[in-house]
Amino acid sequence: MPLSPLPDRAVVEVTGEDRVAFLQGLVSNDVTQAAPGRAVWAALLTPQGKWLADFFILAGADRLLLDTAAGQAEALAQRLSRFRLRSRVAIARREDLAVLAGWGESLPPEGVLCAADPRLPEAGWRAILNASALPPGDGDYALHRLSLGLPDGAPDLEPEKSVLLEAGFDELDGISWSKGCYMGQELTARTRYRGLLKRRLVPVAVAGPLPAPGTPVLRDGATVGEMRSGHPTGLGLALLRLPIREGEALSCGEATLTPRLPGWMRLPEPAPSAAESPVPAGGTVS
Repeated sequence: MPLSPLPDRAVVEVTGEDRVAFLQGLVSNDVTQAAPGRAVWAALLTPQGKWLADFFILAGADRLLLDTAAGQAEALAQRLSRFRLRSRVAIARREDLAVLAGWGESLPPEGVLCAADPRLPEAGWRAILNASALPPGDGDYALHRLSLGLPDGAPDLEPEKSVLLEAGFDELDGISWSKGCYMGQELTARTRYRGLLKRRLVPVAVAGPLPAPGTPVLRDGATVGEMRSGHPTGLGLALLRLPIREGEALSCGEATLTPRLPGWMRLPEPAPSAAESPVPAGGTVS
């Protein structure tokens, strides 16, 4: 029954009567769907639609708590504060709160703010509780999420460079396509509806020494991507240029990477080559 405290996560609190409307106009997902027992996964983007931070939104009786990467929590709170204007909200990092994850048959402690991970049922649940009450862990969360092919913020996405569809935010329910405007919406929608995606973050099996993040990935000597996060057991994520061929061997440092596409992932169909393109009846190939 795996439990895993997440020391690399932190909590940002948003309070005030305008808290839902305030976040609704800024982030990629529908904040109104956050409720006791139901979390929302969302991202904050630049006006140009590039990723800045992502987080799980958990709703308490009179507050929203953002479970985010510890290294980005202070910057996230500061960025959100810049948009307050006349909104009746208060934003603060909560040093006294911590994040706990569990999966399989594990159960959260009694009386804590908890919700299922909204990305995949297999991902388990997340809870926010007093840091002094964190139970001991017996699970390896990094291995768990990499086995499912789930991204983990800054190790896998690049601030002001990555777009959400590269990292599976569409399939993993991190974007609302119907809620209305938010910062960065235009590029996010254009990327989807015009088929502009050029690369994807995909799970890979790693044979050999685990490459460092940023190590180039090569196909026949040509760079086709780079390594992102990984685990010593031989699992990782790599950002690869489309199209991606499942099972092909790619080189990365001293290791060989093999893409392993999970069932939840949807990749665009590759365009047919000239040799594969159908020829109309009675026609010729020019």
